Amino acid sequence: MRLTRFTDVALRVLMRLAVVANEDPPTTREVAATMQVPYSHAAKVVARLQHLGLVEARRGRGGGLALTPAGRTASIGGLVRELEGPGDVVDCEGATPCPLRSDCRLRNALRAASEAFYASLDPLTVAELVSSPTGPLLIGISSGPPTDG
Repeated sequence: MRLTRFTDVALRVLMRLAVVANEDPPTTREVAATMQVPYSHAAKVVARLQHLGLVEARRGRGGGLALTPAGRTASIGGLVRELEGPGDVVDCEGATPCPLRSDCRLRNALRAASEAFYASLDPLTVAELVSSPTGPLLIGISSGPPTDG
């Protein structure tokens, strides 16, 4: 199973925000630069995370991004399910539908494997992802000067 780039960036944004809680809130541009992702992509991710109630964004002087309490305690499995959206690992119904699609054991096995993947992430929260050693490492890489991106 492979996550989309969007989900990967979203998880990293949440982790980044989880370790800067006691600092001045970073801007989307600063987060994008620190994570080395295009600003436009980071902005789309932040907008989606705001919509989900996981991130708060304030404009203007003293503004920036902050993780909400719901963002700190969000289940990684639930979040990945939400960001990845519904769908099977393989596309059995595509332009050329598979003739085995109605009773395929492979499709069912892949669906079960996918659910096991999500279930293994369900107990993890954003706060747990940034516990040591990850949190201190994130703080270290985020303390450098942001580049304009």
